[in-house]
Amino acid sequence: MGRRARDRRRRQQQQQQRGGDGGGGSGDQAGWAGGYPEIVKENELFERYYRELGIVPAGEWGAFMAALREPLPATLRITGYRSHAKEILHCLKEKYFRELQDLEVDGQKVEMPQSLSWYPEELAWHTNLSRKILRKSPQLEKFHQFLVSETECGNISRQEAVSMIPPLLLNVNPHHKILDMCAAPGSKTAQLIEMLHADMNVPFPKGFVIANDVDNKRCYLLVHQAKRLNSPCIMVVNHDASSIPNLQIDVDGRKEVLFYDRILCDVPCSGDGTMRKNIDVWKKWTTQNSLQLHGLQLRIATRGVEQLAEGGRMVYSTCSLNPIENEAVIASLLEKSQGALELADVSSELPGLKRMPGITKWKVMLKDGQWFEEWKDVPSNRQTQIRPTMFPVKDEEKLKAMNLERCLRILPHHQNTGGFFVAVLIKKSPMPWNKRQPKVHQKLPQTTGDTEVTAANSGNGSECINEEPTLAENEESKKMQELQNSDTEQSKKEGVCGPPPSKKMKLFGFKEDPFVFLPEDDPLFLPIQKFYALDPSFPKMNLLTRTQEGKKRQLYMVSKELRNVLLNNSEKMKVINTGIKVWSRNSDGEQFGCAFRLAQEGIYTLYPFIHARIINVCIEDVKILLTQENPFLSKFSSETQKKVKDMAMGSIVLKYDPDPEKPDDLQCPIVLCGWQGKTSLRAFVPKNERLHYLRMMGVEVFKAKRKEEESESKTEDEVQHRLAQKEEGMDVEDKEHDLVTKMEAEIGEESFHSPVESSAMEVENKIEDLDQSSKNANSHVSQESKDTDTSNAKD
Repeated sequence: MGRRARDRRRRQQQQQQRGGDGGGGSGDQAGWAGGYPEIVKENELFERYYRELGIVPAGEWGAFMAALREPLPATLRITGYRSHAKEILHCLKEKYFRELQDLEVDGQKVEMPQSLSWYPEELAWHTNLSRKILRKSPQLEKFHQFLVSETECGNISRQEAVSMIPPLLLNVNPHHKILDMCAAPGSKTAQLIEMLHADMNVPFPKGFVIANDVDNKRCYLLVHQAKRLNSPCIMVVNHDASSIPNLQIDVDGRKEVLFYDRILCDVPCSGDGTMRKNIDVWKKWTTQNSLQLHGLQLRIATRGVEQLAEGGRMVYSTCSLNPIENEAVIASLLEKSQGALELADVSSELPGLKRMPGITKWKVMLKDGQWFEEWKDVPSNRQTQIRPTMFPVKDEEKLKAMNLERCLRILPHHQNTGGFFVAVLIKKSPMPWNKRQPKVHQKLPQTTGDTEVTAANSGNGSECINEEPTLAENEESKKMQELQNSDTEQSKKEGVCGPPPSKKMKLFGFKEDPFVFLPEDDPLFLPIQKFYALDPSFPKMNLLTRTQEGKKRQLYMVSKELRNVLLNNSEKMKVINTGIKVWSRNSDGEQFGCAFRLAQEGIYTLYPFIHARIINVCIEDVKILLTQENPFLSKFSSETQKKVKDMAMGSIVLKYDPDPEKPDDLQCPIVLCGWQGKTSLRAFVPKNERLHYLRMMGVEVFKAKRKEEESESKTEDEVQHRLAQKEEGMDVEDKEHDLVTKMEAEIGEESFHSPVESSAMEVENKIEDLDQSSKNANSHVSQESKDTDTSNAKD
């Protein structure tokens, strides 16, 4: 912790001691208002604008404005593709929600969380509990800790209710190729990944998600969200969505243009539907925001439909209520598509969701309050701010054919949500300006004569026009092809996918390491294959690393389809992240037969291919593994001891299968990475994942977690106190160096080995016993276990 962080913490403590007089006035009642300063939730221009447009039904204006002034309920979504989603739901309903019944805080009855009626299988819930209320009751704080921990594991996502709608309307299947054009921060992307993995028995779905964002820093937030789901079928890229490049894939030896089956187009918007949580919008809102964004939104949507496959579905969405950003964009897109696009009727989808139809008549207003009904009324000096595409279509027949009423507008007061807009587009034929699809070079060109129709074109139903290219065009294209081949063929042969050349594309942000696929004859893989007895069907060509030189420390895996995309587009695409970590190098691991140990992140992907070093354990063994750092073999069941006895030391798989005859036990399978030493057996599982599994098994972990947090806080305070005594006469660098040294000496080793993993769990209220057992375990840690500790840190 640096000086700024310490000063910030002192100021926060001083504010708390003074009673937090600057807090929001209504924060004690509900929602997220606890820490907001008082703000006047009034905007005369906003009310005037939307009253005039008539997007709110007659007689509901008061309820609409009242809802906007109320704080937004917190919502959560249970990760749907995990095999234990039902167990998490059962735990929520039977344990945490039940404890909230008849609970009162400061004389007020706590409102019970409610499921979203329109979300499938009760996997989404909303609650009016605020952070401030959560801290006032041990039962509520326990519920809060559960949400935080499960969110970090990826088992729960805290996501606004209306934000869950677009992925549901995409109707994703596991074989679909999906593009998320403006993906950050990634909550919708996570939903798409879940849908790809609907069948957990299939480790590599044929489909994939390419998640794009123009902001380099937000891309890393997107990576963090996607990584929680441990999928080999996600790639994060960094491009301007309005000009995202056409990608190519190799199909039977020839290159074809990649068209997506599903595209999510959640464009940047003015955000006036988020006023309940982003209350700054109240004072900053003007119509100018929408006028400035309209052009960008239309360009992004146009680029989206260009890359959509015929018969594919694109969902356009905004968190704005303004027709300039919504119906005007869709109407303009439909008009210039000349029948290639149509709005899908989704009125029967998501039953229980209250929605308003799209509108067909609207006007344009400047920030000074001046209205315009038609483009011809706009003076020339205003025609840079207002464009023709912002106005509704005047031709009644065209307007009727567009079916704009099929759009969805979600109003806040109907179901206590934010405001939102969604339109679902179906592509029936190529766009008029794309009747001839982009040229793609054959992998092995046969002739230099007439241009031939590729399989991508014919498969996409394109109306291609065969043209006789001139000799000059032939020579130019030939030279360009030779130049491109000379630059890229060598790297493709080596399986290296680096960033695109700087001359072709300006890059911002961090320089990314290359993606290097393992060659088929790489000697690195043979010991791994032998040690774990990998199935012959294991797709070893999909293994990659992030380094070209030196020792390969981590091995990642992608699906076959993403490998195809990577190898054929490295020169035109900036990839931020892809792949799931499956193996980590272990220091001196060769002496155990394999230099690489299994990584928990990728174990569910790898497990179907592993045929050796698997130990089936009972639920009591799992509890020991998750609550003790390095337990002796003698602590495990006799069955487990027998299985381990004849097994060589090294990385292992620990598998728990539920017993249907014991319904009170955990009823979902668990796969853990572990390490077998000479006299001990341990699990390599991140702290929050340990907590998750223990909760699912009915083990109380809350008290132990509080004890750990208090211990960490006390240690931190002691370190700060000692540092304060030495601050005089020290420059900033010396202070930071001294702080790091002390933290490493006093708590670095403990935090690195996660004390909560070893002794902070409360199993049957015997924390002291666990503390003692952990100390005993630490005293007999073998040399190989110490080595694996070092490699257990996350990259």
